[in-house]
Amino acid sequence: MTPTEIEKIFRDEAGRALATLIRLVGDFDLAEDSLQDAFATALERWPAAEPPSNPRAWLVNVGRNKAIDRVRRQIAFRGKQQELLREIEQAAPDVSAGGDAALDDDMLRLIFICCHPASPLRFRSR
Repeated sequence: MTPTEIEKIFRDEAGRALATLIRLVGDFDLAEDSLQDAFATALERWPAAEPPSNPRAWLVNVGRNKAIDRVRRQIAFRGKQQELLREIEQAAPDVSAGGDAALDDDMLRLIFICCHPASPLRFRSR
């Protein structure tokens, strides 16, 4: 199948396939992105092999699977994001325990940079 034939299928079937995907996934943006992924997959596979007998059904099926994959990735990402936040909170030093006298390395570094004699005069305190 040539890219021109695939383009014709896109023009003929994209609207109906998109409407079906919106109904199936319930999200316009997700359906649109999934359909574009399905057409990208079609461009990879159809030229080398026999195209499906019902291109719209194939596109809807592949688009639905792509939407499921996207949702799964988003769920996994959110879970990992929560895990990272917990790890960061646990690894962060408790600055309230040391009181005002405790300065961390970054704060000391900033003080030394600001007070260094080579810094411009506008940054020095008078």
